[in-house]
Amino acid sequence: MSNKVIYLDNAATTRVRREVVDAMLPYFTEEYGNASAVYSLAGGAKEALQKSRDTMAGILGCDSREIYFTGCGSESDNWALKAAAEAYRAKGNHIITTKIEHHAILHTCQWLEKQGVEVTYLDVDESGRMRLDELRAAIRPSTILISVMFANNEIGTIEPIREIGAIAKEQGILFHTDAVQAFGQIPIDVEELHIDMLSASAHKLNGPKGVGLLYIRQGVKIRSFLHGGAQERKRRAGTENIPGIVGFAKAAEIAAATMQERMERETKLRDYLINRVLSEIPYTRLNGSRTKRLPGNANFSFQFVEGESMLILLDMAGICGSSGSACTSGSLDPSHVLLAIGLPHEIAHGSLRLTLGHETTQEEIDVTVDRLKEIIVKLRDMSPLYEDFKKGGRERGGKKNVQ
Repeated sequence: MSNKVIYLDNAATTRVRREVVDAMLPYFTEEYGNASAVYSLAGGAKEALQKSRDTMAGILGCDSREIYFTGCGSESDNWALKAAAEAYRAKGNHIITTKIEHHAILHTCQWLEKQGVEVTYLDVDESGRMRLDELRAAIRPSTILISVMFANNEIGTIEPIREIGAIAKEQGILFHTDAVQAFGQIPIDVEELHIDMLSASAHKLNGPKGVGLLYIRQGVKIRSFLHGGAQERKRRAGTENIPGIVGFAKAAEIAAATMQERMERETKLRDYLINRVLSEIPYTRLNGSRTKRLPGNANFSFQFVEGESMLILLDMAGICGSSGSACTSGSLDPSHVLLAIGLPHEIAHGSLRLTLGHETTQEEIDVTVDRLKEIIVKLRDMSPLYEDFKKGGRERGGKKNVQ
């Protein structure tokens, strides 16, 4: 094994594929026209924009007129929630979401609450899946929107999206899903799943940073989020980022073409990683669903270990992992997702997310687990809590390992 970095934080961001970079380059230097201009130089940019829109529509199973390009997944989430709350105010002011959403949803909901919108934050079970009976019970005559993430960014759990979409359609309620972690990783058909709005981001699937999309079903009456120009059919002002959009479409095209193979390969590697960690490191639990999870996601909690120290030691060993969402790194608070699935603070603090990509190898997994075993032993030897436990203290969590 060489001394190269082992990158296992693909849920945070991914390496841009060389094919994606090659597809983008002409739109920086040759086809650099503004897609909104009328002269012929703009024709190449305009054509690329439409082709990219067609590509995304084909992958999602929708009409290209329902695809709107944005600056990122967080912008798409903000747009979906804020614009829906404004547009459907006459019908009601109640939104339903879950306690484990990305902060782009949770913080937007908190902002909306200050504007008079009522928000219900549903609990999830210990695997991170929401309960459909609780969703039904939460619906009111004033409910205008249900927003539930497709798959969780920290623990990888995939939500029952088809069933949620069916309930929303039956009740005449808009359904939005934050699919930033799922798009390009698992199949998504917005028609089959009854999705009205969907957020996605390029840099999670080997595309460039700084570009996302929002799918808006035709007939959903939400207005612009950014005001200024008439771009994106007058719904999203600002000159389109043509190189970024072309890169997003190319990355999505590759992701769709290789999806089945990658899902099988990453699931096999993921399960190999999970089995090694749970069988070789005591007092460890897997967070999230054992089976209904993203192919490349593994999230663990290690008792008697502090997560930040674990990440620093992994980094010193040339291994990139995460304690949760990249958007919350630096926070001293434990993950809101891990608390929502029932972990006590002291165990939630000892969490590690390892997320695989198409370049991850079994050799890298083996090196990572071997180093991780050494690091856990080292940190536990420094822990007074572990020392007390060994002397007869009661184990927190019950079982030696929880699978």
